[in-house]
Amino acid sequence: MKLLVILPRVPYPLEKGDKLRAFNHIKYLSKTNDILLCALNDTDIHPEALSILSPLCSKIYVFNLSKWSIAVNLFKALFKGIPFQTGYFYNTGVARKIKQVIEDEKPDHIFCQLLRVAEYVKDVRIPKTIDYQDVFSKGVERRTAKSPFYLKPLLKMEHRRLLKYEHDLFEIFDNKTIISQPDRDLIPHPDRSQIHIIPNGVDTDFFKPMESEKKFELVFTGNMGYPPNVNAAEFLALEILPLVKRKHPEARLLLAGATPDKRVQHLKSEFVHVTGWVDDIRDCYAQARIFIAPMQIGTGLQNKLLEAMAMKIPSITSPLAFSALGAVEGRDILVGNTPAEYADLICNLLDNEELAQKIAESGYNFVHKHYNWERATAVLDNIMKQT
Repeated sequence: MKLLVILPRVPYPLEKGDKLRAFNHIKYLSKTNDILLCALNDTDIHPEALSILSPLCSKIYVFNLSKWSIAVNLFKALFKGIPFQTGYFYNTGVARKIKQVIEDEKPDHIFCQLLRVAEYVKDVRIPKTIDYQDVFSKGVERRTAKSPFYLKPLLKMEHRRLLKYEHDLFEIFDNKTIISQPDRDLIPHPDRSQIHIIPNGVDTDFFKPMESEKKFELVFTGNMGYPPNVNAAEFLALEILPLVKRKHPEARLLLAGATPDKRVQHLKSEFVHVTGWVDDIRDCYAQARIFIAPMQIGTGLQNKLLEAMAMKIPSITSPLAFSALGAVEGRDILVGNTPAEYADLICNLLDNEELAQKIAESGYNFVHKHYNWERATAVLDNIMKQT
């Protein structure tokens, strides 16, 4: 099948969840399909990106979005009534180019990742699939509650627009996919049960147990410019860590990930280390005794949890992130809510090596059993080929 894949970003490097998901979908779909990739780009392309993607795609089209065009299109979105996230990535010049690609290549199917690119194909009469991935409307709603007062009106507007847009897309695309059942249940459409759940996976050949000196008691990873990660990093460093240090004064925290926001950088101290970009994130996991992802806002499955568990790092998370995981609380992973609860769980693992090993082993087995990119993408491939 000739498959046109449209993405809001070039899917390399894999420092963001949407890039990781897109890259692995392309990797395994390319085994049985002819992949034509159209990727939008608003930054400098990684020097290795095209050489890594080229073996997976018969053709790659990269459409650059200038800062000026983004500003203009965000202004247009205000009056068009579409979400600003969609307006950010929609460009009329790029739309003409994608239309030309479709006319020239005549793909059998179109796959769009995220509602951010849906405008480009909403009127195209070719079988098409959209990967909602996460419920953006719910993510913005949660973010609104924790944002400063001057951002709330804008975020509330975006929330309303996303609710309508997520509903309307349901009628436009032949197939709809999403990352987890909790996310599917939040899609604002009465027929949401028709959405196919396509979970993420984890590369267990890459993310596997490693021997390393334990320089930190805790590690949290992710794109540190992403608001839910910024929020979680502050919650961890400012509210949880001080409680842990009452019993373990030496406790150290590693915040590892690309593009750290100023708020994350300000968390640096004798006991909090902020890395910025790292060449191999596995080293960060391996240097810590416990992985913790105390997510308070956002949606979707946390890839960072899968990676840590695959490396046999005992892990702790929030009810919000746990709901999408499908693991057994207390066996595969620990779940906290308040800062005091998180601190107690951390101290229990630090004080009880047998418990820490038991959680690590069970989490490792759980991930190996339930999260596999090839199996998940095979389901997606079958759905599209049956359309």
